[in-house]
Amino acid sequence: MSDFDSNPFADPDFSNPFQVTLMSFQPHFVFQKAGLHLIQELFEPFMPDWGERCCNNVKYVKNNVFFEQPSMRACSSTPPKQNQDFVRAQTELLRRQEELERKAAELDRREREMQSLSASGGRKNNWPPLPEKFPVGPCFYHDISVDIPVEYQKTVKIMYYLWMFHTGTLFANIFGCLSWFCVDASRGVDFGLAMLWFMLFTPCSFVCWYRPLYGAFRSDSSFRFFVFFFIYICQFGVHVLQAIGITGWGASGWISALTGLNTSIPVGIIMILIAALFTASAIISLIMFKKVHALYRTTGASFEKAQQEFATGVMANKTVQTATANAASSAARGAFKEQI
Repeated sequence: MSDFDSNPFADPDFSNPFQVTLMSFQPHFVFQKAGLHLIQELFEPFMPDWGERCCNNVKYVKNNVFFEQPSMRACSSTPPKQNQDFVRAQTELLRRQEELERKAAELDRREREMQSLSASGGRKNNWPPLPEKFPVGPCFYHDISVDIPVEYQKTVKIMYYLWMFHTGTLFANIFGCLSWFCVDASRGVDFGLAMLWFMLFTPCSFVCWYRPLYGAFRSDSSFRFFVFFFIYICQFGVHVLQAIGITGWGASGWISALTGLNTSIPVGIIMILIAALFTASAIISLIMFKKVHALYRTTGASFEKAQQEFATGVMANKTVQTATANAASSAARGAFKEQI
């Protein structure tokens, strides 16, 4: 019956527009040309994976074999440039917000600790940790977790351990020079200087460069940073001289170690080990100097601030104020007597 319903005079290539419209609602539409069947899936905007379908939705059949062909339309899973900038800006804002919250929490913690200390009678010196029955008490208050901000605590701890390492090296240097003096009686000067360097450099290094560094990070003081840099450069020069080990200078450096090795092999080995400790101390000191200088540049300290802090500190000193007042009164009295 379908043959009688069809129009025998109709053009076989003529396509019914209503038929195309109806086909557009089908899930697939097929183009047939030269034995090549092109099957393309319709764009469905409500599908969750339409981004992948728009790139991989073109297929063709040739010789009863299916092949996939990427769409010629540009398709990318990356967001536009404006969206990337927005995401980057939002990430930066979140990072800054977390940093501010961390600093606020650190300030709150330090404030609570300060309140607890003041409630318990204030700070009490706890360094050096000496027994209570010892005739001399502690001279400084030293607590890195309380005084130093979190981002600088690791650096200050490393510097404190470096000071302890150098002190231990000076103590070992005494035994190295003593062993050298035992095999060579003419090395008594080196042994005496080794004891002098230990008794001199141990407290001076702590007071002259470690305490300024501790105070600089605690109160963000530009003046203390400059004091630390000046003295620590001198300390690094001492490390280098001790590592060299010039004979007669009281240091078991490389020159003294090689000299002692000619006298006694066991003594020479001990002195070589001490020379290696001096060398390691010099290298670590240089590395930490660069690290502290990099942190100093991020704190906003400057030479102008150091000058202002120095002037403010000098003028706030009661001794300086008394001396200035006495000098001014003496000058005024002298001028008054001259007028009379």
